[in-house]
Amino acid sequence: MIFRKSEPPQSPEPAAQPSRPGSKGRPTRTRKEAEAARRRPLVVDDRKEARRRDRERANRERAEAQQALMTGDEKRMPAQHRGPERSFVRDVVDSRRNLAEYFFPIALVFMLVALVLPLIRPELTALLSTGMVVVLWGGIALCVVDGFVLRRRLRAALTERFDTVGAGLVGYGIMRAIQIRRFRLPRPQIRHGQDPR
Repeated sequence: MIFRKSEPPQSPEPAAQPSRPGSKGRPTRTRKEAEAARRRPLVVDDRKEARRRDRERANRERAEAQQALMTGDEKRMPAQHRGPERSFVRDVVDSRRNLAEYFFPIALVFMLVALVLPLIRPELTALLSTGMVVVLWGGIALCVVDGFVLRRRLRAALTERFDTVGAGLVGYGIMRAIQIRRFRLPRPQIRHGQDPR
């Protein structure tokens, strides 16, 4: 007995406790475990999908706004083009022939000729440079004078129609007058010489 090796006492197998009716069959979680299970990231898991949806929505809205600028649909136009005052300003500008819309294409052609012709006929360089200065600065001066005439006309027409001149309306009209007619957005809804709607 003294030399006999003692074996550790065998622990009896826990007997399967009969589950009570209505019990979970497992111990209740600790508070720490429950909070960890509820924790979710604040950022959407699928960021690529969210970005793709945002891009699609922005592209759709941009396409609708572009279509509205082409057709003249006021409800879908971007905010800077909406409203009866801006529509009236566009009509006033589109009904008249503005010098600036003709000046810029003519000036571009003249500059190209002035660049190419001296390569062919070098003796014309001095004459062309003088002519270019006269045409460009003269055209700019005429466009400025035409801008002042348009400014007075817009202010008078807006005061007559709406009893007031809203902020930025005259500048909106002058910027439209500078653009070439076929590239204006929103597209002109009336012809030259026609009365504004």
